[in-house]
Amino acid sequence: MNALKTIALLIASNLFMTFAWYGHLKFKEYKLLDNLNIIFIILISWSIAFFEYCFQVPANRMGYSENGGSFSLVQLKVIQEVLTLVIFTGFSLVFFKNETFRLNHLIGFGFLVLAVFFIFKK
Repeated sequence: MNALKTIALLIASNLFMTFAWYGHLKFKEYKLLDNLNIIFIILISWSIAFFEYCFQVPANRMGYSENGGSFSLVQLKVIQEVLTLVIFTGFSLVFFKNETFRLNHLIGFGFLVLAVFFIFKK
């Protein structure tokens, strides 16, 4: 159960992270946000990233095997990276209609699945 909570928190963390890192690229589509100074854009992104850390830190503390969790440090990192790419792919396809998912992306994800396999292999 601890493993599922860790993964759920990492998913939530990644959703906020993706919006913090890439959401501002859509600001030009909104008149109110279109002409913001870069400092304000950074502050908005930091505000969103605050919530990323509110999920990320507890996920890592709860999930880390040295704290009674289910995952090694390397396993936590690999889970995080795979979730990042999956969530980013969905985000880019939904919010950035000009982006396409190509065969080379699928092949790359296949290699990531292999990486997960080898990282978790005892």
